[in-house]
Amino acid sequence: MNKKELAEIKRQFSPANCAITRICGCYVDAEKTVKTKSKDAFLSLPEEEMFKYFDLLKKTLSGSMGKNLIDMEFPLEQEASGGTQEFLLRLRDSKLQDDALLDEFYQKIIDFYNYGENYYIILIHANYDIPGKSSDGEEMFDASDEVYEFLLCSICPVKLSKAGLCYNSETNHIEDRIRDWIVEMPDIGFLFPAFTDRSTNIHSLLYYSKNAKEFQDDLIDNVLGCHVPMPAGHQKSAFQYLVSDTLGDACNFDTVKTLHDQLTELIEEHKEEPEPLRLEKTDVKKLLERSGAKEEHLEQFDREFEAAAGETSSLLASNVANTRTFEVKTPDVMIKVHPDRTDLVETRLIDGIPYLMIQLSDSVEVNGIPVTNKNMTPLEE
Repeated sequence: MNKKELAEIKRQFSPANCAITRICGCYVDAEKTVKTKSKDAFLSLPEEEMFKYFDLLKKTLSGSMGKNLIDMEFPLEQEASGGTQEFLLRLRDSKLQDDALLDEFYQKIIDFYNYGENYYIILIHANYDIPGKSSDGEEMFDASDEVYEFLLCSICPVKLSKAGLCYNSETNHIEDRIRDWIVEMPDIGFLFPAFTDRSTNIHSLLYYSKNAKEFQDDLIDNVLGCHVPMPAGHQKSAFQYLVSDTLGDACNFDTVKTLHDQLTELIEEHKEEPEPLRLEKTDVKKLLERSGAKEEHLEQFDREFEAAAGETSSLLASNVANTRTFEVKTPDVMIKVHPDRTDLVETRLIDGIPYLMIQLSDSVEVNGIPVTNKNMTPLEE
């Protein structure tokens, strides 16, 4: 799925476009005991509740593609009878009216969701009548030829509100506030089937994780049946390892700065594209070659890439490159530079000692205090 398709589905979570037919919920405590369950026609809910659910559902489809939102494909064995994809299809086709299927789904979540506190499982069924599009990209609502029927699951932590004082208008007193159990924004969730090329794709789903660095591996393996992808933080670590190992002695300041500039430029060129920029093995190899990697190091690159990123994996450029800042760090000093102005920083060897040189502008502050560049001592003196 891409950003445009994601935005199209999120627009259905509003009073004007609501495509939700049914909503089910299961509240689980820290001991993995089901406390209560619910099942309602969504449009029968009070308006105030509907708006709060809209916010939770939209949040499950938020964040960066490739970081918080991950496309996952089902292995072929999971599409056979008894597989996870086949189970989710049955759950979707039941329109959430089969209590036995719902209980089985809840139990799968309870068994494999790794969370030590209370949480609330939200599951919705929706039908989206996909409008056709004219040659100029305008939607034609009377030209639909497909209904996208989907499930969206959100798993939300439930926590006690903070202790404090409040004003009681009935007694006209300031008093201790009653602490309530609050349903917070989702921790994880998924959309099934995926909405690919504005059409139903039963062979994949979209997974959401609030924490882009760590995924719920057991839940992905056993409930969704998909291969656990490499989180964004692990992709960055793998890329850093590949750069350091492949460049070897050539992994110096100027080389890494050149690599950063090349990556930033690539991301800028692709920023208008709906799909995130993926770096395949050959792409990373070319970047390293242009950055000064030696031939003998490039010869072992293929093996190193498979070990670090997986045999068929690609790396998202946005996960491995920091486009917001160019950072230089030593044990005692850290410098951050705007990514477009790496030309202001260079290295120099003075009297046999390596230095980092930063070109100063007319506007310099130290601890928030403006300072002047005048009366600086020339290096030759």
